[in-house]
Amino acid sequence: WKHKVLALEPQADHVVLTIETPDGIFKTEASWLIACDGASSDARRMIGADFTGQFFQDRFLIADVVMKADFPTERWFWFDPPFHRGQSVLLHKQCDNVWRIDFQLGWDADPNEEKKPERVIPRIQAMLGPDVPFELEWVSVYQFACRRIDRFRHGRVIFAGDAAHQVSPFGARGANSGVQDCDNLSWKLKAVLDGDAPEALLDTYHDERAYAADDNLLNSTRSTDFITPKSRTSLRLRNAVLELARTEPFARPLVNSGRLSTPTPYVHSPLNTPDAQTAEPFSGRMTPGTNCADAPVEVNGQPGWLLNQLGRGFVLLSFGPAEPVRVGRVEAQVLQVGRDLIDRAGVLTQRYDGRPGTVYLIRPDQYVAARWRRFDRAAIEAALAQALGHALA
Repeated sequence: WKHKVLALEPQADHVVLTIETPDGIFKTEASWLIACDGASSDARRMIGADFTGQFFQDRFLIADVVMKADFPTERWFWFDPPFHRGQSVLLHKQCDNVWRIDFQLGWDADPNEEKKPERVIPRIQAMLGPDVPFELEWVSVYQFACRRIDRFRHGRVIFAGDAAHQVSPFGARGANSGVQDCDNLSWKLKAVLDGDAPEALLDTYHDERAYAADDNLLNSTRSTDFITPKSRTSLRLRNAVLELARTEPFARPLVNSGRLSTPTPYVHSPLNTPDAQTAEPFSGRMTPGTNCADAPVEVNGQPGWLLNQLGRGFVLLSFGPAEPVRVGRVEAQVLQVGRDLIDRAGVLTQRYDGRPGTVYLIRPDQYVAARWRRFDRAAIEAALAQALGHALA
């Protein structure tokens, strides 16, 4: 919008921004600044935040091509294919008959030369065959990195998306984790702005999302090392796995073509309330700090999904009678299985070990905060206060 931030001046209770526009330069104040200005974030540079990690010495050519093909709608990887020897290639379908192709080029490739049509088109023809018609829609060359910011919150400046972390493209972790940053931050910032939670709640944004970023970086780096080995040992391991996978079932799960992104459980979050020691322990994976598993349900006589019923505030997911619980102005509404949700297939009950009377406290970002075998108002009030960060003040 022809607005450029020239300077940030963080203050104790606000941020002053100097902004350049075609009509001149002006200053404005913000109570909080969420910096989502990408991997080359000016905001990060202006406050002097560290951004450390690993740059990979490799380049990929990315080409979006329009073509009508009968390939299945799935992600394909080639390792050392005959049409691109010694390198890797990726292919997946997008909308409107657009297919995205990634060719590994190697670090010594000239980005400007490789983007020229006379270089790109022969690569694609060698891959698809000379008789497959296609049109180039977009071409670029990229280098990728795995790194993150030192702290996601610097006073009144909070970082999200690529401004906070970068991963390699394998596994679809970049945009996914940026959306998850927003899911985590938005309800916390609203609670602070509304006066329903202490400012310390925003420190848990770093606690949880930095932990998730490190998880993404670990998986992304492992995928990158498998797809583009940088040492003789890594190459030998990769080739052995691929060769064994042809005939040996045990080796197939070891083929790492980019472990697809899944939400990271916040197992050590200070907002969790651990399970109480009872005579009826829980089974399954839905422990406090875990992202909610989805399940088919019936709502008002119509088929639906559990996650579509969550995310509008704190919720008590109950498998028996329960009542709303309030801490200050924040109320956890009841969503009762058998009354508000019909679990005809039994999947919801199975995934949440929903014995009669069981109650889950679900956060606005669809994470489990706590759970009990019986409705206990005092215990739920304490867990709701914990999830709002009152114990951190």
